[in-house]
Amino acid sequence: MSGQKPTVVLVHGAFADSSSWNGVVERLQSYDYPVLAAANPLRGLTSDSEYVKQVVASIEGPVVLVGHSYGGAVVSNAAEGLDNVKALVFVAAFMPDEGESALDLAGRFPGSTLGEALRPVPVTLSDGSRTVDLYIEKSRFHHQFAADVPEETATVMAATQRPVTNAALAEAASAAAWKEIPSWVLVATEDLNIPPRTQTFMAERAKATSIAVAASHAVGVSHPLDVARLINEAAQATA
Repeated sequence: MSGQKPTVVLVHGAFADSSSWNGVVERLQSYDYPVLAAANPLRGLTSDSEYVKQVVASIEGPVVLVGHSYGGAVVSNAAEGLDNVKALVFVAAFMPDEGESALDLAGRFPGSTLGEALRPVPVTLSDGSRTVDLYIEKSRFHHQFAADVPEETATVMAATQRPVTNAALAEAASAAAWKEIPSWVLVATEDLNIPPRTQTFMAERAKATSIAVAASHAVGVSHPLDVARLINEAAQATA
């Protein structure tokens, strides 16, 4: 690569936290990339996107912005108007168009069994509005979210999962930065959260460069090398 290597900003999705990127971070750092795994609030698409936008805006130099799951909707929203974002990478992730929500896309094609695995917990947001936090039932987490991850690892992931509000998943995107910024997509073909057909549809609609990996929704944990290689490809292609 010529010039400055971009900073890779990783944005986790629902039912995960920044540690879900640990394996990917280790590999990217071995390639000498500066890396930041941002803490996605998972409270609402607009507020989550604004938070990530401010994080990215604080970084000097080019950025490759990466989203997993609901984090894909966040990075696509957040990247709008950020000149330093040179590439977007979607890892088993939502890529909503303007006016679409994660819930809209999740139900577009059959294959998701997430709904029956969820445990809702009532919560009051900072503005006083009422919604529910969604967790994956611990007894179902391994099969639903991370079937190709060792059971002992999945048990820890289930205990440390971060809930997402139903309001965040239902909120429509206000921007679709993948229309303007070169994009790469990893389709997880064994995903039970976002149907693989939905992931392929979104990748084709965006005219993104895509690869398919036989992996669960937790592909960043089970196949970190594949994820890191795709991010490296995006970084090199947009250098």
